Amino acid sequence: MLNVCLFGAGRIGRIHAANLAGRPDARLAAVVDINPQAARSLAEAHGAATRTVDEAFADATLDAVIIASSTDTHHELVSAAADRGLAILCEKPLDLDLERAQASVDVAASAGVPLFLGFNRRFDPSFRRVHDTVRQGGLGKIEVISITSRDPAPPPADYVARSGGLFRDMMIHDLDMALWMLGELPTGVFATGSCLVDPAIGEAGDVDTATVVLTSATGAQCQITNSRRCAYGYDQRLEVFCADGVARADNDSETRTVLGTAGGFLSEPALPFFLERYEQAYRRQLGAFIDVVRGQSGADHGGLATGQEALLSLRLAAAAERSMASGRIESP
Repeated sequence: MLNVCLFGAGRIGRIHAANLAGRPDARLAAVVDINPQAARSLAEAHGAATRTVDEAFADATLDAVIIASSTDTHHELVSAAADRGLAILCEKPLDLDLERAQASVDVAASAGVPLFLGFNRRFDPSFRRVHDTVRQGGLGKIEVISITSRDPAPPPADYVARSGGLFRDMMIHDLDMALWMLGELPTGVFATGSCLVDPAIGEAGDVDTATVVLTSATGAQCQITNSRRCAYGYDQRLEVFCADGVARADNDSETRTVLGTAGGFLSEPALPFFLERYEQAYRRQLGAFIDVVRGQSGADHGGLATGQEALLSLRLAAAAERSMASGRIESP
């Protein structure tokens, strides 16, 4: 039985805690959060203890940590976990600063501990099917990738101000998806952005609508569109167009029912947000992480995003920011 300490008792932390509770091979041993009441509530719900950071890392029975606390805490927690020899699953982004992110990767590598990032979309069954089909060459050479990601509503302005910006906070998932599909680091990044949804986002120095075009050394292209608003739910779509065909993953809905009348056809709306859309992906991601800790995964770590891959997605996000400011194609 693996003992896991969870840092962060917020929305993502609660997902990880519930998924750990459903595993026969792992348990939530402790919860750490700057809000003692939140930590206590989550720990009591799953039979875990509450700890301070120092108390948690002094626990010799721990095998792994899941870091779901605020981004500015990631580097210190990664470093402390690496010093203890604990396997690490950290939510995105690894850090907002590339140098600190690199330092986190380096400290984990020096300690010889596995460090993975919570890019859970890799474990969505539909996206995984697209990836496996195109990466195994089933449709020939990849030519164009199209990724659409639109949130149902914008986040609060105070969150935007500390989020690191749309490219590092929201599009980082899509940039990881592009890297995962392409299997190579793009050579060029061109980005445009606007504030069309909420003036407060612009006042906070960010954009709420953006398009990025990535080009690769092989000529393959990837187009990513993001919006902080979507009237019909959580819009998550992926298409990979190849020389011999296309692989597509469309939006999920609660059921696939379509009703037809004389007035036309009516289908159900997309799922409301990521908690529902990626519920299964979070469980599968946790399973892959546990397999790694138990030494039961293959060379690809079950598809988990490594710390080094997280650095590449951050480099793309930084290049997109530079491109939006300069109006030019930038190199990552």
